[in-house]
Amino acid sequence: MASTLERIAPFKNESIKTFADAADAAAMQAALAEVKGDFGRFYPLIVDGERVETEKRIRSLNPAAPSEVVGLVASASKGDAEKAIAAAERAFEGWKHTSADARADVLFKAAALMRERRFKYDALLVYEVGKSWPEADADVAEAIDFLEFYAREMLRYAQPQPVTPIDGERNEMIYVPLGVGVIIPPWNFAAAIMAGMAAAAIVAGNTVVLKPSSDAAVVAAWFVDLMHEAGLPKGVLNFVPGAGGEIGDLIVGHPKIRFVSFTGSKEVGLHVNDLAAKPQKGQRWIKRVVAEMGGKDAIVVAADADLDAAVEGVAVSAFGFQGQKCSACSRAIVEAPVYDAFLEKLKARVAKIAVGDPSDRSTHMGPVVNAKALESIARYVEIGSREGRLLFGGKRLESDGYFLEPTVIADVAADAVIAQEEIFGPVLAVIKAKNFDDALAIANNTEFGLTGSVYTTDEKKIERARDEFFVGNLYFNRKSTGAMVGAHPFGGFNMSGTDSKAGGRDYLLLYLQAKSISRKV
Repeated sequence: MASTLERIAPFKNESIKTFADAADAAAMQAALAEVKGDFGRFYPLIVDGERVETEKRIRSLNPAAPSEVVGLVASASKGDAEKAIAAAERAFEGWKHTSADARADVLFKAAALMRERRFKYDALLVYEVGKSWPEADADVAEAIDFLEFYAREMLRYAQPQPVTPIDGERNEMIYVPLGVGVIIPPWNFAAAIMAGMAAAAIVAGNTVVLKPSSDAAVVAAWFVDLMHEAGLPKGVLNFVPGAGGEIGDLIVGHPKIRFVSFTGSKEVGLHVNDLAAKPQKGQRWIKRVVAEMGGKDAIVVAADADLDAAVEGVAVSAFGFQGQKCSACSRAIVEAPVYDAFLEKLKARVAKIAVGDPSDRSTHMGPVVNAKALESIARYVEIGSREGRLLFGGKRLESDGYFLEPTVIADVAADAVIAQEEIFGPVLAVIKAKNFDDALAIANNTEFGLTGSVYTTDEKKIERARDEFFVGNLYFNRKSTGAMVGAHPFGGFNMSGTDSKAGGRDYLLLYLQAKSISRKV
């Protein structure tokens, strides 16, 4: 009899909508109106399947119009966090014995529900984090992909694993879950990364305490409800948004927590790793940390490159979702013979980027996520303007929203501040390289190692970069963003994290432990 994995269709990535289809555009407009009509709704904590109200609340604002409250979300106290961990610990005793088929089925059902409500999720991301229509849809499509992919992966890991036969013994190796975990996702891929991290841990048989970013807490609340609607038992997924200073250290350092999965900045990631490494009284394990952190990603443009293609790749990678991607191109490293021509073409291309309210279909670039981010990015623009030549942009738009022009700073030294520190905004440093050797040396000259691209038609340069460009995700003659689940397992080296390879065949191993069993016959 065929296994469940053999009976289901092979994984296929969800198509991303361009909204060129009139029906899609109309559905998106309707979803935007519907979601806006629900602004200001309250979202409670969910602990052990119960909705818990709190006095303290998080105001999730529309970054394009900060006077608009997308939602009011309960903010957990230390006591609430303790209760959530206790609930997850109780739920683990049943969930760990639930079959892989049943666990995977919850993810399949959740994917189907999200697919049905796709435009509403798209609209929420437009409002809550300022994504353009296509960027929002790509985020939701990736969330669906993670649900579908990890469900199939758990079924694969549940199958008999190959072991070397030994005469007189019956041997097997099985994978068992870890226990209670903390999931701390970012705001920039508010649906995809949040759903992917939580779903991977859950389908592997673990139970979860989910602490979303305060800038994207509403979409996380939607997802938790969706998972329960898909059949997830109470206590398996507990929703505890809250201030990091209030509950962050408590949940990461708690002795009952077996693993921590974090995506965010280098500074916070290192703190999480440090705290998790210190055993607490009553702790019986070494905590596992899965960390996806920052990047200072480069696109190398060789002298033989197709300049038009390179300019397009750099512009899309640098300014898609306002540069607020850990994979965004923040350094364009261009060989000297084509440097001036590249700058001329890039300036013309960036000038075409439409900045405005992302609820408008024609907008390519919306606001940055909040006032703190805007201030930080503006400081880097000031620094960069002194370190190099401001080629384009640099100004804040006259608006109540957090809008900044796409900014290009040329003639930047490889060791300049804006060439070394993660800005996480629409600021691109352009660096002149003497030759391809120099370009590769500059590309590797940061503490990060997440994504990189090379534009060249020379096969020898491709082979060299393949061996020497030290990043977790390397692309040739294409943009540095847009990793697809299954096709481009995602995760970086050095200070970019633990190279966890989200959306790859190794990822679920981070939430499992192998048990070898031998019986004499």
